[in-house]
Parts: sequence; structure tokens; C-alpha cells
Amino acid sequence: MISTIITAYKEEKTVGKAIESALSESIKDHEIIVSCPDKPTADVVKTYQKKHKNIKLIKDPGQGKPVALNIIFKKAKGDILVLTDGDVYSGKNAIKNLITPFKDKNVGAVTGRPISVNSRNTILGYWSHLLTDVGAHQTREKLATKNKFLVCSGYLYAIRKGLVDSIPEDTLSDDAVISSLIAEKGYKITYSPKSEVYVKYPTTFKDWMIQKKRSTGGYLQLEEFAKSKITMRSFSKEVAGIFKVFTYPKNIKEFSWTLLLILARIYLWFKIFTDLKLKKESFKKTWTRVETTK
Repeated sequence: MISTIITAYKEEKTVGKAIESALSESIKDHEIIVSCPDKPTADVVKTYQKKHKNIKLIKDPGQGKPVALNIIFKKAKGDILVLTDGDVYSGKNAIKNLITPFKDKNVGAVTGRPISVNSRNTILGYWSHLLTDVGAHQTREKLATKNKFLVCSGYLYAIRKGLVDSIPEDTLSDDAVISSLIAEKGYKITYSPKSEVYVKYPTTFKDWMIQKKRSTGGYLQLEEFAKSKITMRSFSKEVAGIFKVFTYPKNIKEFSWTLLLILARIYLWFKIFTDLKLKKESFKKTWTRVETTK
């Protein structure tokens, strides 16, 4: 059995599309689990439950995604767990392509490919395309080809059940921690670029900083939570790959936006170091909802 897990919070406007994309897959023995703490999102899920018996609703306590995942890990029946979010939707046959590599018993996790739905004609939209195409896609392709460690994307990835039963409740980047825990057990993590997942990224700099500080800053937890010294993202790795980003812009405007992105990333790493490393900012303060991605 395959268990597709959709975690959501106040995403009544988008969770329906996430459910429909999972329902469109031609997979036998497929359960779809939606976890949310709020009534509006739950009400949307219940309307789908009336027509589809394979949809299950879990009301989590609203204490964050890690807590919700720990509850679901115990209740999911599938041999393969597909993890995604309520504010994104997957492309045609994305899940089917995602689970195919598990025929290899050495594979412990497979990640999909995030695709930005934002307009490339705005600075933040351009940043989202650059970071997903050059920063994520090309990096994962290269690492997968060389059979090296790569981190799954939290927007869409799959893991073999039983490899991770729980994660710390103050985890900032569940995808990074889960990927590291699986790799530490000797399992391979691979990439399925045909498993596309469509994502709306922040449209304000404030929300961009909130999201990136949480996702990028979460990598600081890997050595503590997963006892891991392997990582796909660090300040030194970004500096090493800085020239690669200049192959992406198509005109002078995009070139200038690329320069501004470099400055923004430097500021981001500064905030990560001061707020998370030095000040030990709490999980509750760091995990702030990003409204413009909904």
C-alpha cells in the first residue's frame, strides 16, 4: 500500500487541489491521509471523504508539522509514505514516478522536483525560479548522478516506512532531518525529476526571509538531531557555487536581480547565525506562518 500524507493548516483554499492531484494517480491500494488542526480545512477534506473512501482525516493538535508527522507515522498503513503539503499540488503521474525507484531495496527516500508557479517578471518570482532551477534541481541531478547524499524537498518526497518513526518536535526542516536520518542508516536517497510539484513562493521580502530562515536555518539542527555532518546546503557551499547563478539571467534586469539575491542570501545567513546560532531563537518564534504562499 502507498500512503500519501498531506499536512495542512488553514489551507482550505488550496488543500482541495492537493487532494485532487493525489486522487488522479492510478495507484492500487492508495490511502490519502490529510492532517490539519483547523475546522475550515477539515470541512473541505470531509467533502472529498463523502466521494472517496480512501481519504482519511486526522485532526492534529496544532503544535507544528513535526508533531503532526509523528502522529501520522504511527497511523499510516503504507509500505511507502509520500509526504506533501496542503498548499502545493503535484503534476501528472508525479507520485507514480516517485515510488518507482523503491523497487531497489537500497533506496530509502526519493524526492520530487519543485516548480515555481510565480511570475518570473517580478524580483521575488525570479528568485524563486533561480533557486528551484539552479539551486535545487541542478544540484539534486548532479548529486543523484554521482550517487551522493541529497536532501529531499518537503514539498514532495517519499520514504520507506519504518526508517523514521519520529522526529524532534522542534525540527525546523523536517525534510532535511528525515533525509539525514535515512542516509545515516545506509540507505540511498535519489531524485525523480519527473515528479513535479507546483509551488507558490513568497511575494514579499518579509515572507521570503521568514520562509528561508526556517528552511535554511534548519540545516543547523542536523548535527544535533541526526548526528550528521553531511549536508546539501551551507554558507560555504553557496559561496562555492556563486558563479553558477550568473548562467541563469536572460537580460540586464535579471542580472541585477541576481546580484540582489546574492546580497539577500548573505543577509539571510547572517540572520541565521545571529538568531538561531547565537541567540538560540525558539522553534515557536522561528516557525511563523507565511501568508503569501497560500
